[in-house]
Amino acid sequence: MMDLVEVVMDIQPIYRCAVGIDIHLQLLVVCVIVQQEGADEPEVYRREFGGFQRDRRAMAEWIAGFSPDIVVMESTGIYWKSPYAALEKVGIRAWVVNAQHVKKVPGRKTDVCDAQWLAMLARSGLLRGSFIPPQALRNLRPLSRYHERLSRQRAAEKNRLIKTLNDAGIRLSAVVSDPHGQAATAIIDCLLEGGTPEQALAYAGRLQASKDELLAALEGDLSEEHRFTAKMQRRHLQYLDEQLRALEEELQRRLTPFQPALELLQTIPGVDQRSAAQLLVEIGTEMSAFGSAEKLCMWAGVCPGNHESAGKRSSGKTPKGHRFLRTLLCQIAWAAVRTAGQFKDKFQGLVIRRGTKRAIIAIAHKVLKTVFVLLQRHVPYQDSTVDYQALAVQRNAPRWIRQLQKFGYLPKIA
Repeated sequence: MMDLVEVVMDIQPIYRCAVGIDIHLQLLVVCVIVQQEGADEPEVYRREFGGFQRDRRAMAEWIAGFSPDIVVMESTGIYWKSPYAALEKVGIRAWVVNAQHVKKVPGRKTDVCDAQWLAMLARSGLLRGSFIPPQALRNLRPLSRYHERLSRQRAAEKNRLIKTLNDAGIRLSAVVSDPHGQAATAIIDCLLEGGTPEQALAYAGRLQASKDELLAALEGDLSEEHRFTAKMQRRHLQYLDEQLRALEEELQRRLTPFQPALELLQTIPGVDQRSAAQLLVEIGTEMSAFGSAEKLCMWAGVCPGNHESAGKRSSGKTPKGHRFLRTLLCQIAWAAVRTAGQFKDKFQGLVIRRGTKRAIIAIAHKVLKTVFVLLQRHVPYQDSTVDYQALAVQRNAPRWIRQLQKFGYLPKIA
């Protein structure tokens, strides 16, 4: 039942009605503070709900009956997502606030419940909501993040396979740059099926290592136990590849309405179709939610730290930020510095002075600022130092000319 409690508010209010929600796995504690017209003190209503769908629906309807000006909840793990969706269905856009930020707000002198404290802070405008993407993109985050988890599992399984082969005395990784490439995989499969090193050499293809080096690397003591373990690891890798392909296809299919934004992002060096989709899922398409590129970079955790006191900078460590987005931006940065353009030039200038890790974070910072500008202005990326069209013509013109001469569109030069 509702409890009517009178509290003394020592903080200046700016909202008529504020709601705070303390979220647990099986308990939702809701506190509503309402300032009635002509009343000296506000009225406080507190009620508890369960964690099931019918309880969340009842909670949303009860809150909507007050017509609140602001509704806030703490970002406790993933438990906030279902109550947030229930509030969205009744037309309430709640604020999800950082628990660490709430903890640092001073003034909690009395022992009040967390929901009431959230409502008091929200009513006085002392809280700031986190960025929550639209529901269409928010529902795709599990797909994108599960893809990232499976990619890590695949990388770990590849290392386990190489370790098993090394344990058997097979040193393929010592003579082949990519032991998981097409030719190396065919060689490994041949050995696991009982083939000899001489038979496995038939699958070498265009590997740069000589036949003598490959033969010496493939000679080992591959026991039945090694073969059984390696076969299981190969099957697991094939299964992970299938799962990753299915996730990528499903993610691209569901992002069809956002195709223009995806195409804009893919004009940035280092951003392919998959990374563009993951970027869009994490930050959305409306850059007005962040306000500026600097705020977006601070939220992602790729901007320099600012710890200055009395004119002295004590540390420039980057903030924690969004760990999924930060990892993705670093991967894009590694790809961008391997292409001709301003990202490569900046990386080469920074890596000498600041080191590789700091240089990559700086490139990730620059990439994210570029993403912000592209999505805000709806224009494709244009490098200030490289003309990519001219570069493509320079690389492909000889082949084009030969084909035109071959089919008679241009006269052959004697």
